[in-house]
Amino acid sequence: MIESLQQFDVELFLKIHRGLANPFFDWLLPLMRNRYFWAPLYLFIIIFSFIEYKKKGWYIIGMLLVTFAIGDMVASRLIKPAVARIRPCNEITLANDIIHRVPCGSGYSFPSAHATNHFAIAVFLIFVFYDRWKPVLPIGLFWAFIISFSQIYVGVHYPIDTMVGAILGTLIGLLTSKIYKKLQPQL
Repeated sequence: MIESLQQFDVELFLKIHRGLANPFFDWLLPLMRNRYFWAPLYLFIIIFSFIEYKKKGWYIIGMLLVTFAIGDMVASRLIKPAVARIRPCNEITLANDIIHRVPCGSGYSFPSAHATNHFAIAVFLIFVFYDRWKPVLPIGLFWAFIISFSQIYVGVHYPIDTMVGAILGTLIGLLTSKIYKKLQPQL
């Protein structure tokens, strides 16, 4: 069962990584996974939280940082070392199939910390802002998805790495949003 699941994962990875290859994706998708590309969005969220929510904005940003920290700790510090799955771009059996679009990195692959962190942040923000701004739902989910999908396209994660990261991040975002709603000051 595990071998057939791994085989499916490798085949799906290659369909995305090689099968969807085109100059536009080669330009766009490495940007989508770059934290510096998203820095203006992060700054906007901080400023928006303070302007729109005043004192409560401090709680939003604080809990957002806690959400990120939990996601990163669980994915990168707990699960990755325990599973120790080699990244596809470092997998010797795939050496002739990999298109090097970004540096590979030496860390492990499962689960994707990018997927975990961004789905956690997106779900947290959806729960915080949805009552006042409904478009946060599709925009937040698309944002987390495109970052996760980019990880597969550039060759640093298998699809299952990002799917599990998305599920883990969603659960973390749900947990921290529930904690936030219970602890938030009634301003």
